[in-house]
Amino acid sequence: MPQKPIRLPPLKVLRVKQPNKPEGNPCLPIMTAVLSCWASSGYNSSGCATIEASLRSCMDAPKPPPKAGNTINYHLGRLSKNLIAQAKKK
Repeated sequence: MPQKPIRLPPLKVLRVKQPNKPEGNPCLPIMTAVLSCWASSGYNSSGCATIEASLRSCMDAPKPPPKAGNTINYHLGRLSKNLIAQAKKK
């Protein structure tokens, strides 16, 4: 028995919202820890030295190479012409 084709509801635009989510700064939590340590025990406290050193090493580390962007919206835009054309034929 042949299956019925799946019919999609009409869409104005095929698009995925925010496919590329920005990555957070990896040094931000360490910086928050340093600031809270300074707030609780005073600036240049000897107890905050290890946290400060880890923040300096994080800030001095090289940035990771940027990731390739997601191309899903490009391909959806390319394919939407075919879907819209098929809908107009009927």
